[in-house]
Amino acid sequence: MTQIHLLPDHLINQIAAGEVIERPANALKEIIENSLDANASKIDIELEAGGIKRLCVTDNGIGMNEEDVSLALHRHATSKIRSLEDLEKVVSMGFRGEGLASIASVSRLTLTSRQAEAKHATQVYAEDGKQSAAKAAAHAPGTTVEVVELFFNTPARRQFLKSPGTEFAHCRNMVERLALANPEVAFTLSHNSKVIFSLPAQSLSERCAAIMGEEFVAASLSVDESMDGIRLHGLIAKPTFAQGKSNQQFIFVNQRFVRNKVIMHAVKQAYSDVLHVAQTPVFALFLNLPPTEVDANIHPTKTEVRFRHSQVIHQLVFHTLNKSLAGTNATQTESISQPAKALNDIMQNQPDTVQRLFNPSHIGNTPSKNGSHSPVPYRMSRQPVQSSLSLQESQRALDTYAQLYQSTDQNQASANHSSQNDHELDYLEHSRGITTLSDHETQMPVDVSMPPLGYAIAQLLDIYILAQTVDALILVDMHASAERVNYEKMKRQRQLNGQVSSQVLLIPVSFAGSNDELATVAEYAEVLKDYGIDIAIQEENIVVQSVPSMLIKSDIKNLLQQILADLGQLGSSHVIQEQENHILSTMACHGSVRAGRKLTLPEMNALLRDMEETERANQCNHGRPTWVKLRLEDLDAIFLRGQ
Repeated sequence: MTQIHLLPDHLINQIAAGEVIERPANALKEIIENSLDANASKIDIELEAGGIKRLCVTDNGIGMNEEDVSLALHRHATSKIRSLEDLEKVVSMGFRGEGLASIASVSRLTLTSRQAEAKHATQVYAEDGKQSAAKAAAHAPGTTVEVVELFFNTPARRQFLKSPGTEFAHCRNMVERLALANPEVAFTLSHNSKVIFSLPAQSLSERCAAIMGEEFVAASLSVDESMDGIRLHGLIAKPTFAQGKSNQQFIFVNQRFVRNKVIMHAVKQAYSDVLHVAQTPVFALFLNLPPTEVDANIHPTKTEVRFRHSQVIHQLVFHTLNKSLAGTNATQTESISQPAKALNDIMQNQPDTVQRLFNPSHIGNTPSKNGSHSPVPYRMSRQPVQSSLSLQESQRALDTYAQLYQSTDQNQASANHSSQNDHELDYLEHSRGITTLSDHETQMPVDVSMPPLGYAIAQLLDIYILAQTVDALILVDMHASAERVNYEKMKRQRQLNGQVSSQVLLIPVSFAGSNDELATVAEYAEVLKDYGIDIAIQEENIVVQSVPSMLIKSDIKNLLQQILADLGQLGSSHVIQEQENHILSTMACHGSVRAGRKLTLPEMNALLRDMEETERANQCNHGRPTWVKLRLEDLDAIFLRGQ
């Protein structure tokens, strides 16, 4: 008696359903993607009990005729592909022909569809995979798929489902992803007869605001770059956007939501130099490329893709985001968004914190959770004393500034050779316009050419610089800002040196390599020399004979393993650059102006001008914000003026 036998079609469909339909959200995804493939401009979704009891999707797409409706619930029945050549360049969301058949095998499914020119719709019903004969029905042009009692005939699978609230959360996330990928399509989602959201057809920015929040859009940077027929566009959050969550990271490849290690690695590398360790980057990135350059047929759920040239994709994503983030300085973008709201939240929700901030007796004596006292980051030795000048002294100082400015105006060509002098002269030029009103009052003139960070007016507690613009107060962390300025200068000098300099090891480092590591060394030995690494294979050991000079004291074995892992997966590595940047960052941190040092006004203004000319100056090397702008309306809101 033979032991091998063919499985019945019904059991095959249920096995396929176990791979494709894990929960109601997966069934919802398959149905909505069919609606998108049918060119629907409006999709209505109705759910009951998180989609476990009922889910219904209605669209206004092109619909199906009677013959197609009868075939739609059969396994491997599809209108998307006809040959292997079609599969290799598929552009539709669905193409396997398994979705509806899998759902029908584990539920009670009703499919109703009508084409615009048809006199009536056609409807079929399937229960436990058994399909009824097609019949006429009333329906507007388009298609409706209703799924009732999902997994009613597979109790083991149904037991793995979570509560209706949890399943609804998964369904909502799925709908939001599809809506974000297709902003030109209107979406309506209802749960237990309650409308959750109704999104009209809108622009990408408007759709991002509706799904990811207006705060994200307000604090985002737009990216759009094309290379060799590949386009990357979307929105990425500024490094100082502190509301990031891991579920707000969206990657779409040809309008399909995917999870991809290559793109995620490139994003993390782009943010590595500007993002605080406690924050998560938020983004919505859309990658459009020829279908022959990407394989979406590697997983039944189609949430994973494989790129033909992953290194090209990695470089495009990294360089595009890195270029955009490099422009986060005062001349192009603002630093922290909505600082007044943050201050209001602190004042309303943490009154004890506000009392400690403004009561000097609490400084240096902050109680911790266990009742002990811990020091604050900066110790104030005495109360700050602000000395004031008399009218005569102020006038003499302004006259001196005016004379200095006039003399430098005649010798402008020679002054251009010193950036430090330029920064001070900018301040002196502005000082000519200050008018003394009284012993207690001065007025900053309205100047359309005023730089973004304005001009310094004071130093607060030897920690912060206070500057004034036409309509706002600027607060600058002088150490954080000087740290970024010095760090970027060091990186530019390092890049001008060209190839990475290396140092020969007195005793070569040898370690046993895995099969993957040995293969990577054999393939990328010449490339590694450009990184300053001389490496060879002796028997089954990897022998390192030289490394970059700056990293001579690092853990060489661990360093090489990281580089080889990147080269094996991505075809490139930034480990050397990251390690060197870490050293430069430490040097910049220790070499920058520290809290407690008194600065003169020209020194403060020189630092402000350097910040405006430095890339990524909105955050320090560790990702902390370097400056905050408080507009007049923000200050009015804090002090409840006009309310």
